[in-house]
Amino acid sequence: MTRPSLPLATYLAASRLVPLVAPGLLARRLARGKELPDRWREKLGEASLPRPEGPLIWLHAVGLGEVLALRGLIAALAEPSSAEFLVTSTTRGSAEVLARNLPPRTRHQFLPLDAPNYIARFLDHWRPDLSIWAEQDIWPGAVHQSDARGIPLALVNARMNAEAYARRRRWRGLYADLFGKFRLITAQDEATARNLQALGAKGVTVAGSLKAAAPPLAVDPRALASMREALVGRRPVLLASSHHEDEFVTLSAFRTLQPKPLLIIAPRDPSRGAEIAARVAEHQMTATRRSLGQGPTADVWIADTLGEMGLWYRLCPVSVIGGTFGATEGHNPWEPAALGSAVLHGPRTANFAADFQALHEAAAARLVMPDSLSPALEEDHSAMAARSQAVSDAAQGSLAPLAAQLLALGGLA
Repeated sequence: MTRPSLPLATYLAASRLVPLVAPGLLARRLARGKELPDRWREKLGEASLPRPEGPLIWLHAVGLGEVLALRGLIAALAEPSSAEFLVTSTTRGSAEVLARNLPPRTRHQFLPLDAPNYIARFLDHWRPDLSIWAEQDIWPGAVHQSDARGIPLALVNARMNAEAYARRRRWRGLYADLFGKFRLITAQDEATARNLQALGAKGVTVAGSLKAAAPPLAVDPRALASMREALVGRRPVLLASSHHEDEFVTLSAFRTLQPKPLLIIAPRDPSRGAEIAARVAEHQMTATRRSLGQGPTADVWIADTLGEMGLWYRLCPVSVIGGTFGATEGHNPWEPAALGSAVLHGPRTANFAADFQALHEAAAARLVMPDSLSPALEEDHSAMAARSQAVSDAAQGSLAPLAAQLLALGGLA
């Protein structure tokens, strides 16, 4: 381990103050329902599960989409090894949805807040043989302490667009120090690789996105059979992981359709159910909400529940990808593609540019503008859906070379 740079040393000194505010902060989040009542102390480094016997690979991603993308990599790491897996994240939703999609030999914990004693407590308990960080979320204290203990570090599936780079540029000294501790860094695309290198990363390789190789989202077979029965005679269309802008565009297009299919809106934030119902009424249409036990009996069915995207994608032959009509800049298109739902999306896709490009190159996704969405919803997209599923199927198993590198890095090959 090298001596930390001045920016990193300053950060580590400041992080010693975190325990002064952490308990109160977590208590307030718990009161607002943002933490799990029986697991919030994991963020203080207190494990709620025992460490398994044998080698352990620790993987971290910040939120729901990033965590689900790790499942394909875990499968690739598990096949040639006997390793066990620990996945950490920071959001309640990621923990709850991963619990329904948990790979074999895998458990989940929340990453502790980045204070020296919390991270030390976490590492003392779990003693990982390899630490893999995904996408953008790097906690300096956790990276520093892992490196100090000789735990090999890898950064995979890195994603950093121009806006994210601009926010980090002033902290180049800190990032250069942190990236120097990673023995392997892979980026999703060339732009990310250039931005990482501009922040001081060395030896960055472009390996594409993990999301394409993630297994299809799980579903309860009984729920799927029941829902198919409830939808007999109706043609469902899904607005997936929606935000305000996506809902406005889709509802404006949907209200002109005659006869109307059933529009299912699955908001990114399920707590917005009542707000979306009010917006539907403003468009002179009716809505029901799944969270209230209401069925698909209106123009719009608001799927304001968590962890059911595997159900909706299986039911809907067409999905409009949320985040693509506003500043969110898109969500994961591979989840519907893997389950045979045709992918329609708006023009804002910067966060998943390489993913959408791969689908477009295979004629497996379609760009729609607000004024072209309505006719697009009336078309038959079954051929496009079949192509998107074929592209997704072809990506399964593509992570074996990366997995071999990672296992060798951790001495687990």
